[in-house]
Amino acid sequence: MAFLQLATLADDGGTIGVMKAAATPGFAPLEWQIIQLARRDGLDSLRAPNRWDRVKGWIFGRRANPRLANIRLESLRRLAVDAWHRGYAVRPSFLKAFLKAGFNEGQLETLLASISAQRRFRASRSRSS
Repeated sequence: MAFLQLATLADDGGTIGVMKAAATPGFAPLEWQIIQLARRDGLDSLRAPNRWDRVKGWIFGRRANPRLANIRLESLRRLAVDAWHRGYAVRPSFLKAFLKAGFNEGQLETLLASISAQRRFRASRSRSS
């Protein structure tokens, strides 16, 4: 483990001299589920409901709200929805919120590459059918 230094004990029993582990580029299983579920969400799920949305809900029935209560996971969902629809051209505000929520650049690259690969695969399958 080249990224860790040997820890030395401090006088108070704690450790000093430990470097932080390198940021992991992966996601937890729950986060991968959110990324996959974001594929079904439309770009309209990224904005607050307006008057027209309320009228449509009154006429056709309310649609389930895809927004998540957890701010960290909601920032992941928002970026994933944008990436599913726009590819690598995601909005800077979503990138900033994603990084501010505690995700790192390695995870950003993993997310965008994964979604891009799935979009290409889906497009190639639809052309061959």
